[in-house]
Amino acid sequence: MKIVIIGGTGLIGSKTVERLRKKGHEVVAASPNTGVNTITGEGLTEALAGADIVLDLANSPSFADRDVLEFFLTSGKNLLAAEAAASVKHHIALSVVGTERLQESGYFRGKLAQEELIRKSPIPYTIVHSTQFFEFLSGIAESGTVGDKVHLSPAYVQPIASDDVADAMAEVALAPPVMGTVEIAGPEKVRLSDLVGRYLKATNDPRSVVVDAHARYFGAELNDESLVPGLDPRLGSIGFEEWFATAPRRK
Repeated sequence: MKIVIIGGTGLIGSKTVERLRKKGHEVVAASPNTGVNTITGEGLTEALAGADIVLDLANSPSFADRDVLEFFLTSGKNLLAAEAAASVKHHIALSVVGTERLQESGYFRGKLAQEELIRKSPIPYTIVHSTQFFEFLSGIAESGTVGDKVHLSPAYVQPIASDDVADAMAEVALAPPVMGTVEIAGPEKVRLSDLVGRYLKATNDPRSVVVDAHARYFGAELNDESLVPGLDPRLGSIGFEEWFATAPRRK
């Protein structure tokens, strides 16, 4: 099959491209730096010609509320229209566990708008809701940093490694559309403040965590259900220690 991966040169995209190519499929890694832009439409028709399946793994380059909403609406409309013209058989989008529960956040409002476009489209679809990636722990810590303190909610999270996400995306790509949402998560449920504390200690980061039930997570206040999956999610196998042992080191 011909499979087009929007955002195919990014963290999840590049790993998913590799997995699907190893299974013998024709895979197009589509992104602005390969000449395919879902915002301007550049290269989109050519990339989708003859495509059976499209995975949308692209993310907004800006997290500002207005920018996120405009990105997901414009990209989503352009992509779905091009897919309809190309008679694509399955549209798959990567979204976030808790999107519908975190509408205080401009980012999650943008993701929900993207999902609503997909559900209204005539193209058969699957939306994959993932928990937070271990690879984003540094950014989560940064978002809560004030001086030498990191203010974080003690709400539960169930983080997942990007390798487990890519495994799941490749599997969903080769399965029939579910016309709904599937959830993926990591193997361990842990409090966000504890997890980031472990990460800071492991990286010899001198910042300390301040546990604050009212600390915002990208604009939204959390509870213990906000960021964890419901019943029977697909679970990855890589926990924090295994992920950290092989993760690229950053300053």
